[in-house]
Amino acid sequence: MNTQTDTLMPLAENQTRSAIASIYDEKPASYFGNARHDIIAALKTGPDSAILELGCGSGGTGRAALIAGKAGRYVGLELNEQAGATAAESLTEVVVGDVQDIDLSRFAGQFDALIISEVLEHLTDPWSTLGRLTTCLKPGGVVFASSPNIAYFGIIKNLILGRFRYHGTGLMDRTHLRWFTPESFRQLFEGAGIEVHSLQPMRHPGWKGRLFNALTGNRFDHLFMAQMMVVGSRRHA
Repeated sequence: MNTQTDTLMPLAENQTRSAIASIYDEKPASYFGNARHDIIAALKTGPDSAILELGCGSGGTGRAALIAGKAGRYVGLELNEQAGATAAESLTEVVVGDVQDIDLSRFAGQFDALIISEVLEHLTDPWSTLGRLTTCLKPGGVVFASSPNIAYFGIIKNLILGRFRYHGTGLMDRTHLRWFTPESFRQLFEGAGIEVHSLQPMRHPGWKGRLFNALTGNRFDHLFMAQMMVVGSRRHA
């Protein structure tokens, strides 16, 4: 399949999870290999800390975190079997499968940090899944999570033009099943027992966006947030 085309059809609603999962076999290896160095830099954990990552891919972020001394234990959850096997070569443990079907009870209250980079939008039920993942954190354990913003002006512009075109990768990846605005993304985490400390764009807007935000008192800053990052922590009981 040509992953560069913008005429791919969206997933049919009646496809099973296994059929959806098989689509990831067509992704290039680079799709699973990117490390989130921005998250690693922001982590205040240390070599005695435990980190859980949903969608660890081939383990790039985990390897970097272990090398940087941000964790002594790093557990990854990964849907793709091949990527998971690669990650298992360097991470403490990798559980391969659909997180929506994995029993997470054995991880209850064990982790100092949870990383979810561009994954929740791929799930059929991110709400209950995030709630289950939250129970894996220690009280006060931190969360770093990112997702595309459906209220981004580039997507809105295409909607005005009557376009909603799926791509092989990126903001309009055809494997995205759920869409969030900054408001609904914040609500997702608050509903799962996470206190949201910040919700920011992963990349700050250019000068035009900054000027527009300044002139409008930041009332429409969501328009220039292609991808958004939540930083929060598990509420104490």
